[in-house]
Amino acid sequence: MAGTLPTTSDATFRDDVLTSDLPVLVEFTATWCPPCRMLAPVLARIAADLAGRLRIVAMDVDENPLTTRAYGVMGMPTMALFVDGEVVTTLTGARPQAVILKTVEPHLAAAAAR
Repeated sequence: MAGTLPTTSDATFRDDVLTSDLPVLVEFTATWCPPCRMLAPVLARIAADLAGRLRIVAMDVDENPLTTRAYGVMGMPTMALFVDGEVVTTLTGARPQAVILKTVEPHLAAAAAR
């Protein structure tokens, strides 16, 4: 499901995402979601290209209902970018790599400047 992306869970979300020194893009995903499967390799490429500036993790919504509900995730895939433990932007649906990069880049620059 997540391809080569590391995963996070309700139990590890705080450590993996909220307290991360890097911005973290969380893909809320599900095994039964075809667009999620299409998006996984795109996110893996972005993670490799932006290593050291951005961390990307996948969270299975069926296995992790607490975090999924806490962030109001209603459709899959949903991508939420966390900077300093706060959601700064979200995208819903499978998106091309260029759209994802255009959405997250300004936040990465701001995070790097702090």
